[in-house]
Amino acid sequence: MNTRLSRRNFVLSGAMATAAGLVPASTFAEPASGADDASIPVRLGLASYTFRNFSRAQMIGFMKELNLQALNAKDVKDHLPTDPPAEALALADYKAAGIALHAAGVISLAIDSDDDMRSKFEYIKRAGLSLFVAGDPAPQALPRVEKFVKEYDVRVAIHNHGPEDKLWPSPLDVYKAVQGMDPRIGCCIDVGHTVRAGTDVVEAIHAVGPRLFNLHMKDLTDFHDKDSQVAVGDGKMPVRHIFEALIATKYRGFVDLEYEVHADDPLPGVTKSFAYMRGVLAGMGYPASA
Repeated sequence: MNTRLSRRNFVLSGAMATAAGLVPASTFAEPASGADDASIPVRLGLASYTFRNFSRAQMIGFMKELNLQALNAKDVKDHLPTDPPAEALALADYKAAGIALHAAGVISLAIDSDDDMRSKFEYIKRAGLSLFVAGDPAPQALPRVEKFVKEYDVRVAIHNHGPEDKLWPSPLDVYKAVQGMDPRIGCCIDVGHTVRAGTDVVEAIHAVGPRLFNLHMKDLTDFHDKDSQVAVGDGKMPVRHIFEALIATKYRGFVDLEYEVHADDPLPGVTKSFAYMRGVLAGMGYPASA
């Protein structure tokens, strides 16, 4: 019998061992408050949209099961409401659970008005966040976005949404539009939408460089089919090469899993996705952050 393992099977074996608890949980513990630990080259987090059909309390329970403390929260269900008192309650719940918010989004900036944009930046300010993951700002609205970025000293990461997005299908489209603007305006690369837009995601990470503020991870079996999403590791996404590119470009943001399928029962796929990513990092000789 051939006892040699393929690279993919070796990584998957390590990932499943992690998921089964054969590796001490402390190996994959998130630094307190998402600390910028140089020994952790890729920090894993969760996009709360993954659990959009579940309450904040349920999501917190899932995150404890996953040994995960880093969250990119969205105003969905009661995850991070825009109403100030409700938002304050959510922030208190996360703090009590030991969950550190590092970003909020995706938040629409489709309305090009001072009043609407100010309300969104105030929402970010109340949460004590420095990163705003934004969707849908029109190119002509970018000077207004830049004005609020300067006023609030908040970074804005514009999220690309693939070939259906008439404004920002690829992170390269975002980069082209913002590269001459304030350096606090950059990109949130959604790897699934990026490959569907026909852009090499590894090349995009290198091209965007310091303008990359957030990355949404997912996997697809067909880079032309939005509905082919699967757990990370079960598709064609070059996860190891993505991590290598992030390390090479000294990316210090988070890789946030955004698992958009099986919305009523996402935990099995989410568990498998984190196990695989942790296994990839372990196979690269690095500790994982979550």
